[in-house]
Amino acid sequence: MTVKQLFKWPMRLAGLTLACGFATAVSAQTAPATVQAASAPPASQTASAPFDWRETHAYALGIQAFHYLYPWAYMPGARWTRTEFVEHQANRFTHVRELETAAKINGGAPNNDTLYSRAWLYVKDEPVIVSVPAIADRYYTLEMVDFMGDNFAYVGTRATGTRAGHYAVFAKDWKGQLPAGVKALPPSSTPWAIIQGRSFVKDAADLPEVRALQDQYRITPLSQWGKPGAVAPATPAIWEPLSPKADPLAAWKTINRALTEVAPDPLDADLMLSFKQLGIGPGLDINAQPAAVKRGLARAAVDGQRIVAQAINTGHLQKNVNGWFYPPMSIGRPTATRDWLFRAMQALGGWVANDPEEAVYLNVAQDGTGQPLMGNQRYVIRFKPGALPQVRAFWSITLYNPQFNLVANPINRYAVGDRTGMRPDADGGLTVYVQKDSPGADRESNWLPTPAEGRFLMFLRAYLPGEDILRQTWQPPLITRRQEP
Repeated sequence: MTVKQLFKWPMRLAGLTLACGFATAVSAQTAPATVQAASAPPASQTASAPFDWRETHAYALGIQAFHYLYPWAYMPGARWTRTEFVEHQANRFTHVRELETAAKINGGAPNNDTLYSRAWLYVKDEPVIVSVPAIADRYYTLEMVDFMGDNFAYVGTRATGTRAGHYAVFAKDWKGQLPAGVKALPPSSTPWAIIQGRSFVKDAADLPEVRALQDQYRITPLSQWGKPGAVAPATPAIWEPLSPKADPLAAWKTINRALTEVAPDPLDADLMLSFKQLGIGPGLDINAQPAAVKRGLARAAVDGQRIVAQAINTGHLQKNVNGWFYPPMSIGRPTATRDWLFRAMQALGGWVANDPEEAVYLNVAQDGTGQPLMGNQRYVIRFKPGALPQVRAFWSITLYNPQFNLVANPINRYAVGDRTGMRPDADGGLTVYVQKDSPGADRESNWLPTPAEGRFLMFLRAYLPGEDILRQTWQPPLITRRQEP
């Protein structure tokens, strides 16, 4: 069983507010509206209707189109919602200034280890230069992701080291000269790109220092470089996608509009030619299609979304080890696999996902006997001596309720890990106590509080993981029920 099977959540899921790997979709209220299920009836409800080859053809081909074109359906909504606090402008950072707590209730499985810094970049007309200070005392990373959800570059501890630096982000067809001292990153395959930054926080007292570092992250268009006070060049307006609640063809209209901004790969011209007959393509008008075609496309948007969600739910491409699920090894760069369902799954289940070399997230929602994790039970996670996650940055276990929110508890602890001061066992192993009440004063350092009742799940995050985690040969411990008080 996967996380989603255990919780049996509805299929009207459409996105993720953080990059957390598979099995982390959130409710439609926090997801980009464009790819929520529209109101068209599923195929099973129209089986008794007269057969119309045009509708059925549009439905069958529309499913394929929806999966291939999922980034164009999903990313406009992600771009709109994630630029809310910068007036929907490109090339501007948004910083999260506090560690996430149970007070945040809009889902997304946030971590409790880092402060996030995010930006949408527009690099079609010219590069932007991303500047970072020297950061030698903590882990940090700026993940660079294109419109397809593929990582193309990193700046940070692993990728570029601890020194201050300036790094140019540009589209693949840009040609020009960069200023002295500016290093070119690998290019983005698309004119729109994303920065997802994470800066490690040691504890609450460390927050002011991390915020000061965030304030030194800079994005400067090339034309403004070395010109204090220069006016920033205009970038295209970030537009709000249509809502499927008002229009069952909203996803297709969003796709067509987004295709005018981000062209598909020329390698896929044959696919786009076949989709064109349904009115799908840059500048085409879905409304101009016959009624039967529009009915088929409306159904395809609904069932195409269900296919993506259920592929995640059933553990497609994930590896089960002792009830914990590893993500696919190719996560973070799905387009190279030419598996369009996988690319759609990553968007729905992770929005942007780290390369495994940067971080691996394992998720679990069942104990060692296959039963759902429940707040009215007591559990232990026992790492044998020498069996802790091997990492070069940090690891943590974070606990969430079924809505992917952190869980309120009497000690305001949402995660445990190598930064939280857990005490090792006498033999050198480590035991984590997962339960609603204190395991005793002598064990409270190792206590991860659960909800008082109901189901929950956990993520084990491993940043800069060791080779055994990268190869998925490391075996996380079974979660066992604890009978003693």
